[in-house]
Amino acid sequence: MAGRYFDEWQVGDTITHAITRTVTETDNLLMSTLTHNPQPLHLDHEAAKDTEFGKPLVNSCFTFSLIVGVSVGDTTLGTLIANLGYDEVKFPAPVFVGDTLTCETEVLNVRESKSRPTAGIVTWEHRAKNQDGKTVCTFKRSALLKKFDA
Repeated sequence: MAGRYFDEWQVGDTITHAITRTVTETDNLLMSTLTHNPQPLHLDHEAAKDTEFGKPLVNSCFTFSLIVGVSVGDTTLGTLIANLGYDEVKFPAPVFVGDTLTCETEVLNVRESKSRPTAGIVTWEHRAKNQDGKTVCTFKRSALLKKFDA
């Protein structure tokens, strides 16, 4: 199993995820249209020319979702019962088409489930950086995970 069981996590564990991803125009277009987001800042090169960025920004929902997806193989694949929540989602720098993102995950908290003796809750902070080393997204994720022998 690629993901880790609850018992295998400790506060401070940090993973640098091997998967990196260069964001494409199609990624941005699909996320924006599939979610019915008509924001010109994501879709209209002419409108975006007049912004402080001078070009379209990648839809932040794509950036967030990409980071979650990249982390799954190393964190919860096959061991997840449920994601419990995402907190403190921040986008300190923009993402543009052509940026290559790398991600890392750090364990912030590990605790037994009060209602499920065969499970525990892990809280991570996920961080993504672009090719220039600028942090483009951070957030906390809490998940209910299976215990190894459960």
